[in-house]
Amino acid sequence: MLGEGIIQGLLETARNFFGSYVDKDRLTTVQFPEERRTLPEASRVFPFLLYDGNDPEAGLRCVSCQICEKECPPHCIHIEKSKDKKPDFVGKQQFYPAVFDIDVSVCMSCQICVEVCPFDAIRMDKEFELSTSDRFGGLLWNKRELSKSNEYYQKIHPEEAAETDERRTKELAEAQAKAAAAAAAAAAKAAQAAAAPAADASTNGAAPKAPAETVSKGTQ
Repeated sequence: MLGEGIIQGLLETARNFFGSYVDKDRLTTVQFPEERRTLPEASRVFPFLLYDGNDPEAGLRCVSCQICEKECPPHCIHIEKSKDKKPDFVGKQQFYPAVFDIDVSVCMSCQICVEVCPFDAIRMDKEFELSTSDRFGGLLWNKRELSKSNEYYQKIHPEEAAETDERRTKELAEAQAKAAAAAAAAAAKAAQAAAAPAADASTNGAAPKAPAETVSKGTQ
């Protein structure tokens, strides 16, 4: 029937409007900012950088691979790679971003930067109250403003953070096992190399013994 969809939409609106007087679940509005609803875990606003521990510089996960900068559709990410390196969470020496800026006035919250990051270094925040009177400087966030701890990530995205932490813990355990095996093999090789000259010296230094029969004949 012509207009059936419009009628169904109006009926749904009327049902929610009148139902909100008797059913709290149909009350779709809140008195913001006095009342706030818990945002779903999948909600996203702008990206932020993750770091482990208490030091944003030492614990920053980003290795300045610049994949997010290249894949960003509006090109709102700017990264400058460091000249030196620092150890990552498994002890491997990695570069880090000397400069990491995001122009959130251009960011479209597409989350592509999160999806392409192979180091779990960038995630999407839920904070949306970000209005500012500074149109340019206030919306150009640097590395210090973007850096947030893994504890904060666990708070806003608990399920996603738990999955990420479990994977990184497994990677750390594998790296430690590999390093221990390599150290044991190197120690065994060194011990074998040290034992070889001692064995050769003892073999070459021993005087040959005369046969017992020859000695007895000489005595007679």
